[in-house]
Amino acid sequence: MTTKAKIEEQLKKERLLNRITHQLHDARNLDEILLYLKDEIIALFDAERITVYGVDPEKREIYSKVKEGEEVKEIRLALSKTSVAGHTAVSGKTFNIANVYDPEELKRLDPKLKFDDQWDKVTGFETKELLSGPILYNGKYLKGVVEIVNKKGAEQFSKEDEKYLVEICKVLGLAFHNQGRMQQEPSKFDYLFSQQIISEDDLNQAIARAREQKTDLPSVLIKEFKVPKKALAKSFEAYYGVPFVSYEDKTIIPTELIHGLNLGYLRRNFWIPLQKENGKLVILIDDPQNAERVKEIKGLMQAEKYEFRVALREDILRFIDTAVGEGSEAASVRSIIGELERERDESEEMEEELLNESDAGIVRLANQIIKDAYDMTASDIHIEPYLGKHPTEIRFRRDGACFKYQEVPPTHARALVSRVKIMAKLDIAEKRMPQSGKIKLKYGQKEVELRVEVTPTAGGREDVVLRLLASGKPLPLEKMAFSEANLKNLIELIEKPYGILLVVGPTGSGKTTTLHSVLGHINRPEVKIWTAEDPVEITQYGLRQVQTHAKIGYTFAEAMRSFLRADPDIIMVGEMRDAETAAMGLEASLTGHMVLSTLHTNSAPESVTRLIDMGMNPLNFADALLGILAQRLVRTICPNCKESYHPTREEFDLLSQEYGEDLFEELNVQYNDEMRLHRGTGCENCNDSGYRGRAGIHELLVASSEIKELIQNRAHMEEIRRAAVNEGMRTLKQDGIRKVFEGLTDFIQVRRVCIV
Repeated sequence: MTTKAKIEEQLKKERLLNRITHQLHDARNLDEILLYLKDEIIALFDAERITVYGVDPEKREIYSKVKEGEEVKEIRLALSKTSVAGHTAVSGKTFNIANVYDPEELKRLDPKLKFDDQWDKVTGFETKELLSGPILYNGKYLKGVVEIVNKKGAEQFSKEDEKYLVEICKVLGLAFHNQGRMQQEPSKFDYLFSQQIISEDDLNQAIARAREQKTDLPSVLIKEFKVPKKALAKSFEAYYGVPFVSYEDKTIIPTELIHGLNLGYLRRNFWIPLQKENGKLVILIDDPQNAERVKEIKGLMQAEKYEFRVALREDILRFIDTAVGEGSEAASVRSIIGELERERDESEEMEEELLNESDAGIVRLANQIIKDAYDMTASDIHIEPYLGKHPTEIRFRRDGACFKYQEVPPTHARALVSRVKIMAKLDIAEKRMPQSGKIKLKYGQKEVELRVEVTPTAGGREDVVLRLLASGKPLPLEKMAFSEANLKNLIELIEKPYGILLVVGPTGSGKTTTLHSVLGHINRPEVKIWTAEDPVEITQYGLRQVQTHAKIGYTFAEAMRSFLRADPDIIMVGEMRDAETAAMGLEASLTGHMVLSTLHTNSAPESVTRLIDMGMNPLNFADALLGILAQRLVRTICPNCKESYHPTREEFDLLSQEYGEDLFEELNVQYNDEMRLHRGTGCENCNDSGYRGRAGIHELLVASSEIKELIQNRAHMEEIRRAAVNEGMRTLKQDGIRKVFEGLTDFIQVRRVCIV
């Protein structure tokens, strides 16, 4: 070949290399690279064949696609030194081999270099010359391997071919990187990449660790690479296009959905039916795009419509354990119910005849429900039977909000209610009248006490509400979330020698807790304190505490009569629930004693008119009254997922308006770019609610001379409220808004518990 011809040939190849480079950059997907750009590259090298391999790090394999006619086949090789391509990938070396079947040549190039002739045997094609190079991104991240096979008209590929191969591999490395990981496009981890939560290198490391530990990749990302579960959820939702579901103890999977399913099969294939309603079956699965598994599920579970949700494998296994009675509080109850179902005779008798309250399983079931409520820090248990074949629903109240805990089959409903009545020493034969009682249990080293209320409902059923009574030491007043002004005024009131101080609010608003904190503040050796309570929820050393018993006539009024003969300084009465108790409290306060009590009213000013309506003499009541503290409990923002944010002007103006624009300046809050409010984003610690725990908001009416005069004149509640606000009282809502700006709660919770 002449010099001119050589130059022209060189220029032709350079132009071809440039065209291939542009085409690789413009390739829309990996198939276009692996299948449809090969002819151009073969022409560049004057070769018979080319194979471009991608990397599958999860399986530790390299793979390529070969088109034979209209059929596309896949070649897979181990990512190891058992083949030339695998060796190239592992070592990062380029090999130019004149004869792949010459062991001496292979040994000279690398002592461990081997040629895998499996594909030659399958296809009948004979490989002779071979040029193999690694596809690297940034010179270090392996993306694949290129093999050029059989040089036409020559015994070996040239040094110039090696140079072209290096250029092709560089471009392929960049092209592969720009299109994401080869085995998944798009990747279910794309959101994590886009938010820079992990890098591609992190993912490769996680894949290797998951393989070493024989566990799944998401678990490694969460535990070792600290990827937030919520971020992984968003990534999965974006990829699969279905909602993500996290495991929760309170999620109940109906027994009938898993009846007859092989649990080992569910665990191996990572799916479980979640719920079924109006013909629609919701399935939880780790890979909703697995067409084969989806087809199997539809064959096993008949439904009019199917909806899929995605979850982590770990969570799916926990759901399975919960459904069959393993691994959680709710699961243990499910296990007991399952045992009862197995023990029950398969008869068609009426459900109330199938089980009774003395059955060992029913005893265990009742105890386990109470134990779980205690463990989950619930304040109330609601047992709600329904008519017909509807299951009995059990709900727990925690931090002021109810949630569904478990379902009990209708065959067990009456027996469960009767068992609770026996535990509370109530009459199980009486099903027409409400009954009240108490349960005392020993749970480990702790005494658990519950107040029980049984209420007859339609169809001869009975609802049961069990309140878990708080126990332990009272909180110091300084930790009760009082505002500075309220705390100062309250301490001044309780240090006076005599008078009446009332704490008011609905059931469950923390009135007893506040009274015991007040008693804890004034409890000194020189002071004699008597309390009459029903029940005694909190015990304090130094107090003489009495449990009243209405059934035997030992009422609050009777207890107070006894106290007045027992040399008291301070008397605390659980509740002024009737005119007699109110009259006794007034009498005690007018004869030189401090009287503390509670009342079920909505606000401090409203309590004045309520007591006068009960028969209190306005003149005497005005003289005796020290103050009235109204309170509510609001859910507080979870400290684990608490975040600050800049509110909109509209949100700020609403808070200002609700507080009262004429008084808002006293909060010393200005709207500017630096202003921040707080909210909970939801996390595992708060069951994704954004709230954890509760705190009080307060309204303290101090009985000044003006307030006393209004009481004596039987003034309307609104007049008393206006006067108290003018003297410095702040309403429940105003105190709640103050706590919103302090970051303790949000306005949604404040609005839930107060109006004015």
